[in-house]
Amino acid sequence: MVAPSEKQRVVVTGMGVLTSVGIGIDKYWNSILAGKSGITDVSRFDASEGYSCKVASEVRDFVPEDFIDPKEVKRNDRYTQFAVAGSKLAVEDAKLDVESLDKERFGVIMASGIGGMETIEKQSHTLFEKGPRRVSPFMIPSLISNIAAGVVAIEWGAKGPNYGIVSACASGTHAIGEAFNALRSGKADIMMAGGSEAAITRLGFAGFCSMKAMSTQSNDEPQKASRPFDSKRDGFVMGEGAGVLILETLEHAQARGAKIYCELVGYAATCDAYHITSPDTEGSGLALCLKNVLEDADLKPEDVDYINAHGTSTPYNDKFETIAIKKVFGEHAKNGLRVSSTKSMIGHLLGAAGAVETAACAKAIETGKIPPTINYEDPDPDCDLNYVPNKMEEKNVRVAINNNLGFGGQNACLALKLFE
Repeated sequence: MVAPSEKQRVVVTGMGVLTSVGIGIDKYWNSILAGKSGITDVSRFDASEGYSCKVASEVRDFVPEDFIDPKEVKRNDRYTQFAVAGSKLAVEDAKLDVESLDKERFGVIMASGIGGMETIEKQSHTLFEKGPRRVSPFMIPSLISNIAAGVVAIEWGAKGPNYGIVSACASGTHAIGEAFNALRSGKADIMMAGGSEAAITRLGFAGFCSMKAMSTQSNDEPQKASRPFDSKRDGFVMGEGAGVLILETLEHAQARGAKIYCELVGYAATCDAYHITSPDTEGSGLALCLKNVLEDADLKPEDVDYINAHGTSTPYNDKFETIAIKKVFGEHAKNGLRVSSTKSMIGHLLGAAGAVETAACAKAIETGKIPPTINYEDPDPDCDLNYVPNKMEEKNVRVAINNNLGFGGQNACLALKLFE
């Protein structure tokens, strides 16, 4: 165990991303900088009748066999396929020679808010139509939410810390934060961390539609459906995909001559303890999380240049998140601080959201460019921050924070900093 005064510095050295606007970090980043939306009509099932929402953010060009042996494709749910693909893209981006690693000091923490929803749906049909003996023996290991972490670890031989995290839409951020803790406390030298989700199925969609949580007013204009902080927002758009980051201790990264995107300097997790789905109306749970992440990172509010907001495009989330940000950042929230929601372009990836959004923070620091919040056309008086409307902004980003909130009142924040 490393003493508190001897905490290891942790850096981001690789990123693998799969979203509706691109597979691979460069395609993803260039698309969101350009304000490209990946939201279209649902294609994974027929949503034309019975579903109030008919749009989604799907990874349409994903071919699992490009990343995984065909036999393993059949044995694993789509969410695990995404996770494995994300890990391979991250290893490639990090130029990582996995065989040279100390596998006992190499860990994997992967998150998913829901897990193998497609497997549950398919095997339920098999049970009801053909009987219990026809249910696949791979059903249980395919659907459980920790299996992505296990399969990714098997793929790379990673024998260090390994588990799955389930905290709804905060899952991906919690996974990265816990990997960060493992590294800075000396329990590992290198970690893969992130989230994966593939819940765009008939059952998953029906559940969220019944909650009246998803957008319904833009079924004829899918790319307009996700409009965070806009006064006409009416719900989120479900997305799918994965984000996997390679995190290393600074010593380990420098020893192998790795490219460093940025430094990870803070992590915090809190709970609203308020309601199973609604955020705290005073934003106090997220405000505490933001306060704690600044303290953990030894930062002042005015040090932060950019926040990638949770920004789901639901009436409650965006209002209460704005309240929380103003509570913590005060006048800086209205002046120098920039806030944007990349969900306006890629929808809400649920348990994978935090991972792809943390990747956006890392790229903002690396490039000095902040992705926009598209569809921001009618300002809401309750949402009065600088949301980088519709076009990306060039700005020197030294410190960025990623926010994510989950059902159950769970909050997670990460702080990233320019590596010096």
